[in-house]
Amino acid sequence: MLTAAIASGDPRSSARLLASLEQSGLVGSIKQWLMPMEKLPDSSEQLPDVVFLDLSHDNEAFFTFGAHLRRIHPATRIIACSATVPPSPQLLLEAMRGGVQDFLPKPIEPEALKGILAQVLQENEGKDRPSFNKLVVIMGSKGGVGSTTVTVNLGVKLATHAKKRTLVLDFARPLGNVHLLLDLQPHFGLRDAVENLDRLDSHFFAGLTTRHKTGLEILGGASQPEEWQSIATPPLERVVNVAQSSFDIVLLDMGSQFSPEWSTILRTARMILVVAEANVPSLWALERRLMALTGFGIEPDRARVVINRWHRNDEEALKSIQKEIRRPIFACLPNDYRKASLAVNLGTPLMENHNNLLNDRYREIASQLAGIDVRPFAKKSGLGDLFSFTPKR
Repeated sequence: MLTAAIASGDPRSSARLLASLEQSGLVGSIKQWLMPMEKLPDSSEQLPDVVFLDLSHDNEAFFTFGAHLRRIHPATRIIACSATVPPSPQLLLEAMRGGVQDFLPKPIEPEALKGILAQVLQENEGKDRPSFNKLVVIMGSKGGVGSTTVTVNLGVKLATHAKKRTLVLDFARPLGNVHLLLDLQPHFGLRDAVENLDRLDSHFFAGLTTRHKTGLEILGGASQPEEWQSIATPPLERVVNVAQSSFDIVLLDMGSQFSPEWSTILRTARMILVVAEANVPSLWALERRLMALTGFGIEPDRARVVINRWHRNDEEALKSIQKEIRRPIFACLPNDYRKASLAVNLGTPLMENHNNLLNDRYREIASQLAGIDVRPFAKKSGLGDLFSFTPKR
């Protein structure tokens, strides 16, 4: 990930540029400098990889600042953002003397910005840089297998047991149900994020999420099916990027519907949990869902299978499906219909049901995702240990 800074004298213009950078998914941290600066940075300070000069009527102050940055830190890429399109020869000459290497016209096009950032990132290849690596997608092999229930309870465990700042993005179609399982009433949601992309930065995003008493936060999904008619997939990628800039772990509930246009988001996930049940329709759909993910370029070790509502007499069927899909079952969640159904209907996470084996299994999966040592609660016996974790990399 890149580090960036914005030098601007216009708060509104700076806020739009900040939102665009956070939505790009290529920038990890962003400084904001108010122009004109009373004290210029010195060589002892750690300067960002790329600096954006948000030009206004007084370009001289910006170019003086840019020239200073180039003198003390030549590796910093300096990009001028200008409403003058195309820039005049005089402006180009002044910019060149001011250390500017690229121009971006305002308003800034997301693809043009992402292209320049990707170029800078490629040039800096080989340096040790942090990565978002925070997105976990959860989808059902088919409808009705409990993928939203898995998302919510896993999110609660990540927030309470793993102590991670965790967000659930409710991208399920046609309607989002995450809030119902937590007895929440979101005032804002996914549609508000998509309709305000021009100012969607981490601060604005924080105002759209709803916090549960456990500490888990959610971005509410669609409350009417027709909302999806005006939501394209590319803006969702930008929403995901902003979410990752603000949270330790982001769980994305996709429901059971997806198509090739989702492949970009899926490829950015560090793990995809495909939830299924041990019955013929669900396992048949599971096999085809995994084949589709492979076709999207998802490596097999990133697509993990979670069997929900598991019974011990399902072991033979699961052994058979493991041979068919040529990968182990990542985790099995035991069937506890009474407690699970009560929790769903009351909007109460399973964490409040103590001494519950199902609750323990969610805690184990959360530990695995958070990088915490997993301490099994049950004696292992075939698939009865309920897990087939691979070693941490």
